[in-house]
Amino acid sequence: MLVIGGGGRIGSAAAWDLAGSDEVDEVGLAGPRVGRLERAAAKIGGDKLRLHPCDVAGGDLREVRRLMDGYDVGVIALPDRRTSYRALEAAIDACFDAVDVLEEYHRRPDPYETEGLPVPAGITPDEYGESLHRRAEENGVALLDGMGFAPGLSNATIGRGIDLLDSAERATARVGGVPSKEAAANHPLGYTVTWSFGHVLREYMVRPRVLRGGRIVDAEPLSDRERFVFEPLGEEFEAASTPGMPSLLYTRPGLAEFTEKTVRWPGHWEGIDLLRGCGLLDLEPMEVAGCSIRPRDLFISVVEPRLRPLPGETDLCIMANSVQGLKGGGGRTGRPPPPRRPRRGRGDIGDGEGDGLFGGRRRKAPRPRRGPGAGDRRPRGRDPGGGLRPVPPGSGGQGDRDHGDSPGRGLRASGTAAALWQIRSPVRVIP
Repeated sequence: MLVIGGGGRIGSAAAWDLAGSDEVDEVGLAGPRVGRLERAAAKIGGDKLRLHPCDVAGGDLREVRRLMDGYDVGVIALPDRRTSYRALEAAIDACFDAVDVLEEYHRRPDPYETEGLPVPAGITPDEYGESLHRRAEENGVALLDGMGFAPGLSNATIGRGIDLLDSAERATARVGGVPSKEAAANHPLGYTVTWSFGHVLREYMVRPRVLRGGRIVDAEPLSDRERFVFEPLGEEFEAASTPGMPSLLYTRPGLAEFTEKTVRWPGHWEGIDLLRGCGLLDLEPMEVAGCSIRPRDLFISVVEPRLRPLPGETDLCIMANSVQGLKGGGGRTGRPPPPRRPRRGRGDIGDGEGDGLFGGRRRKAPRPRRGPGAGDRRPRGRDPGGGLRPVPPGSGGQGDRDHGDSPGRGLRASGTAAALWQIRSPVRVIP
């Protein structure tokens, strides 16, 4: 396994998880800074790690492709869209299967704040995304898009709720990483940094795409706010619309309404409103003491150090998703029929249907190991499951399998059936 961005917060966490698996023989950490790779390796420990200084952002992609050629599969954990797309390009050319954790549906690039997205001249971003998809299919490469906490597990749980209904109409994802309540009191905005703060601020500033009346529309940044009680903790949180699950807009066309919202402690969004109103999150350069500087860059430089977790502080991952629709003859008005056990869906995560892997079918057999002494390399263009793919469908399950769970990592997805026409998380919305 090769982790591109293995010296970062998310990449090093992925590498730690992989290094602890008996099914993984070797974990490569790739990144531009040797010091960060060494610090990550020291924290992870063990004898499976290999360090590879490699600059995806500005280096020679031929070097990246050669590195990929020595591994079976990869995780792309890069902090912005420019580097993510460069890594994707290299993976396609190297016939290298990979998972990308950025909240981007590479087949439909987000048009706002492109972060240096390398769209070739003469084509639109959507045409560029389609060209990547075609090239991946031709090379038999499977690339799993947006497979993290959110997007990722959030798509899977929404898909699970959809499959428990006969007809789903409305879905809302409420997800976010926040510090513990005690830790939040020690930091500005009640927030601590667990991944790229610059990319967090981008999410706060761009117009999110949502479903309204079955149509994809651009909403106002941080709109459609709500306050809710997350019942397992008995705590109030606030959520606002952000562009965190873009693939679901295209892979669940039967939905009439869908919004993804970021969850924060109360007061956070008011603080962001103040910063936006003061222009401190703008990207237009200003002259300050004879120097040209972007306000957002200055803000990040000053504030991010104050948002780093202090020793002993912990954080929380909140996910409170809801799906509404029709089930078992019950309607959304009038008295619903008596509750009964929800029917299991018939799909399977990774079966290439619905909100599934981006284009193509699920791989039928494991890919041969590549690298020195590992046998023949898989020929290009032989895998019918190739293509750029969004998060697995999270659809349904077979028998008593629950695809929302990951027992080996202490994770379990839970939900509640309200009557027969609403699948909801343990959330109580505050008017």
